[in-house]
Amino acid sequence: MIRVSPLAKKSVEVWQDVNAKPYIQVENITKSYGNVVPLRDISLSIYQGEFFSLLGRSGCGKTTLLRMLAGFENPTSGRVLIDGIDVTNWPVYKRPINMMFQSYALFPHMTVFQNIAFGLKQNGFSKAEINDKVKEALSLVQLDGYEERRPDQLSGGQRQRVALARSLAKRPKLLLLDEPLAALDKTLREQTQFELVNIQEKVGITFILVTHDQEEAMTMSTRIAVMDEGKIRQIGAPHDIYEFPNSKYVAKFIGSINLFEGVVVEQELDHVLIKSQEIDCICHATHTGAIPAGANVTLAIRPEKIMVSTLKPTHEKNWTIGIIKEIAYLGDISIYYVQLASGKIVMATLPNLLRLSERNFQWDDTIYLFWRSENSLVLTS
Repeated sequence: MIRVSPLAKKSVEVWQDVNAKPYIQVENITKSYGNVVPLRDISLSIYQGEFFSLLGRSGCGKTTLLRMLAGFENPTSGRVLIDGIDVTNWPVYKRPINMMFQSYALFPHMTVFQNIAFGLKQNGFSKAEINDKVKEALSLVQLDGYEERRPDQLSGGQRQRVALARSLAKRPKLLLLDEPLAALDKTLREQTQFELVNIQEKVGITFILVTHDQEEAMTMSTRIAVMDEGKIRQIGAPHDIYEFPNSKYVAKFIGSINLFEGVVVEQELDHVLIKSQEIDCICHATHTGAIPAGANVTLAIRPEKIMVSTLKPTHEKNWTIGIIKEIAYLGDISIYYVQLASGKIVMATLPNLLRLSERNFQWDDTIYLFWRSENSLVLTS
């Protein structure tokens, strides 16, 4: 299930403000290890107070970029700026950054209090200051009263909270999170996602999350950078990336989608007509870009945007007919896999408003699929 971030509340977001100054700037970063190039000319701007996610498959370069922000890696070329200051060659301990690792990296021989206090002691805080900051951090992650426990006396979720409290205790300007929820079970992971968002809003610290989990990024982020093979494919708010992917790669990587190859047969100011042999119909799609007639394009439609009926639509465009070959029951929804005359399989997602035995559509039923013009995406790359 893909959920849109609850953080998009303002009419104009900070990254849309032409006068806003980026808090983190990555400028033309390239990293190479001989013939291996995990990062290729990466540039991005992150603003103060954002919950920004680097999303991609394993090996796409997201963790390398995070380690470069932390100072564990140096770029082959390019630079990193924090609050306008070039920190590219600064060592880890000089950067106003904390990092929360996937393994949590808690000291097993120390209590919860001692684990959280460790960094504060290293920075020379007084006992009174350490006591106050540790208590504040524990309260923030709802672990009051756990001060004397050791890591092996905690659940996985509690250890995750201790690691987060330790990361926040010094109030860094930037907190880096390297897949911090990967070790948690699904229910606890979903609960912790919203807790992290609430904590981030309370403290106002800029968070940068590395994850391969699309739902995690969609739930928590103000913006997402989709990465692939050392490059950034698209940057945008969760809603924009899901509803308006800029390429077939992003469309397929974020959520489920139906893709149909076709040819533009008519171009107008606000729409195009596309002929696709895969779905054997003329498709009317709203589109603002200039695409000449005869151009090869890909029509993309999300499964939840497709409507299903046993009755033939009365309109001429944006419908097709097929046979239900598979039904995937997921509790709240079912996914219908419909085979068209061309052999193409189309996914249609419907909510389960009725019990399984009462559903209108069953295996091998012939049904009509149709969709609105505004739900058709036209991809040229």
